[in-house]
Amino acid sequence: MPRNSALPSSGAIWRGLGAGLLLHSLPLAAEPGLEDAAARSALPEFRTIAAATGGELTPAAPIRPEGFTTWSRSQGDAGARRYSALTQINRANVGSLAAAWTYHSRDGARNIQCTPIIVDGTMYAPTAGRSIVALDAATGEERWRFRVEQPAQPALEDEPARRGMVFWPGGPDAAPRILFGSGNWIYALDPKAGAPLEDFGKRGRVPIPTGATVSGVIYRGVFVTAGLYGDLYGYDARTGEPRWRFHTVPHGDEFGAGTWGGPDPGQANCWGGLSLDEGRGIVFAAIGAAQPNFIGVGRVGDNLYGDCVLALDALTGRRLWYFQNVRHDIWDLDNAAPPALVTVTREGRRVDAVTCVSKAGVLLLLDRTSGKPIYPFRLRKAPVSRLPGERTAAYQPDPELPELISSPEFRLAEVTTLSPAAHDFVLGQVQRSTYGWFEPFAEGRPNLFMGTRGGGEWSGAAVDLPTGRLYLSSNRVVSKVTVLSSDEGERDPAFPAAPGEGIYLQSCAACHGPGRAGNGMIPPLIGLRHRMSDGQVAALLRTGRNAMPPAPPMTEAQRNALLDFLFRRNQPPSRVNANGSSARSSYTFDGFGFLEDQEGYPGVNPPWGLLNCYDLNTGKILWRVPLGEYPELTRRGIPRTGTQNLGGATVTAGGLVFCAGTADRMIRAFDADTGAELWKAQLPWGGYAAPAVYEAGGREFVVITATGGGKVGGPTGDAYVAFALPNQGAPAPR
Repeated sequence: MPRNSALPSSGAIWRGLGAGLLLHSLPLAAEPGLEDAAARSALPEFRTIAAATGGELTPAAPIRPEGFTTWSRSQGDAGARRYSALTQINRANVGSLAAAWTYHSRDGARNIQCTPIIVDGTMYAPTAGRSIVALDAATGEERWRFRVEQPAQPALEDEPARRGMVFWPGGPDAAPRILFGSGNWIYALDPKAGAPLEDFGKRGRVPIPTGATVSGVIYRGVFVTAGLYGDLYGYDARTGEPRWRFHTVPHGDEFGAGTWGGPDPGQANCWGGLSLDEGRGIVFAAIGAAQPNFIGVGRVGDNLYGDCVLALDALTGRRLWYFQNVRHDIWDLDNAAPPALVTVTREGRRVDAVTCVSKAGVLLLLDRTSGKPIYPFRLRKAPVSRLPGERTAAYQPDPELPELISSPEFRLAEVTTLSPAAHDFVLGQVQRSTYGWFEPFAEGRPNLFMGTRGGGEWSGAAVDLPTGRLYLSSNRVVSKVTVLSSDEGERDPAFPAAPGEGIYLQSCAACHGPGRAGNGMIPPLIGLRHRMSDGQVAALLRTGRNAMPPAPPMTEAQRNALLDFLFRRNQPPSRVNANGSSARSSYTFDGFGFLEDQEGYPGVNPPWGLLNCYDLNTGKILWRVPLGEYPELTRRGIPRTGTQNLGGATVTAGGLVFCAGTADRMIRAFDADTGAELWKAQLPWGGYAAPAVYEAGGREFVVITATGGGKVGGPTGDAYVAFALPNQGAPAPR
């Protein structure tokens, strides 16, 4: 199995990386452990990575938009474009759209973030009870059900098809199959019977060492996917045999290993997703932020391949190119969604490119075969850190084109004016915080930035093939995160564990880790006693919150023992290093918080949720409209604000953009040219995945996962809802 390629990167990308690596030649400040602000100040304010020249642009390969009438991958197609050429539902008749069927799995209630796939009249989807079902796509009638292995304490990777699944039609010596991940396994199911395929691995599954998460892609019989906790993998799609593994944090002498200096091995994972250029055999991966989040003292350097778009040879895993967005990310500004393939017009020619959205609000637009930016990519000098041991990157992205989805910077002028009480409540928090353009963390003070729920999210974008327009839902929600000194160590193994430690390991460690350090998506519990009370934690154990489910049933004595452990009461002595210091890292953080007013609304002026339309031929935003509504605010006379949203858009040749994902539990249709809202329908629970569009029995359907919960919140359920026109109607031209 080949490991990371050590080929040199392209000149333009090396220059982009070099701008961040300038930091390593800077002298340290006189005060030990602090950066030299004077040396940083002496650097030029801007640097620019040159755009690809006319001769460097990749000529567009022929593509037939009218051929996009199937939905065999959760992202619509291998290129993650979420485009449908179907036109039966169009601007003229979408107002008549109504629910055609609703399916309830009746095996639990849980947030599902997977868009189903539809092949030959059958829909395949995960259920709230962690099964995979096949439904008649025209009626919603269940055809079969397969239940995956159920762990005693499920973690994020244990959601079947967590962020997607894919159908492979097979070949001369391979039967068709549904491929998806769950837990530490990749499964292959017979699409007709729902049974594991015995010729794939052992009893229809093969291990994935770093946990499953995203929808894979298949090229010439190689199934490429990614691990939730790092690395990219290639498998034989027929047998499951491992073909290659690419380290997203380079090992040993692999290219990029020198950008991870320090004692913490760190992590960078492709939780956002993958796409594939089927003609060229190139896989594009969106790599998330370097981890641990918010604390970079143990991973100084630019941290490749964190926050990169990474292009690999699908057959071998060889690195072809990479482009890094944020360097040494300490704000969780992931490249958050599958890169989408696009074709744009530059210098009078049609050229092939790839886009990627990020929480930093940057929309990357890169040449598909070289990775060079389509427009000049401007970098701006960034502030130094005041946190001892931290080493920030000298430059961060500040591009002019494509226009920003949103700025990562919180500004004082943006404090909410929803009401005088709301303004004063939020302003009080701001005055105790730090904020600014890529402002680093200061110990013990909240840092405000548009990040962990800002800009583009994992729900990604949709691409209108004929026009080159891109449709993207986004958020304007301010993160409020505090970095704290850690004064807690782990138990010295020479002493027996307290009773609460065993309960923690059984009930909580699957997500928060055995050392309470969390991971990129789950906050740490270190220092919990400094930020929550016994009563607050006890309530959280009973009810759960966002992605955290309620704790397993326990007695009052067990709950008290767990609280003692979490709050570090009556614990055995901690392990210490030879120098007498604690064996734990010197910092932790207080979880993924947000700047909110006294009623729980975002602490900035609306809109808080948006649907955006880009013309990628110019890099300009054509229109943007608020996405979602708080009815109680509308009743108070406040114009539509948009809501926090996680779902994503789908565009059709009928001139429509469908999008759900909002806190008001609606699915909506918008005019693709103007952004005007043409239709909406109430869902039984929130629809926190992108809609799929398909044809069954001569009828066009729009189906949405409607299970609620998750990061947007609200009650959870178990439904899929499919909409269609009451009568078939005739297809209409766009």
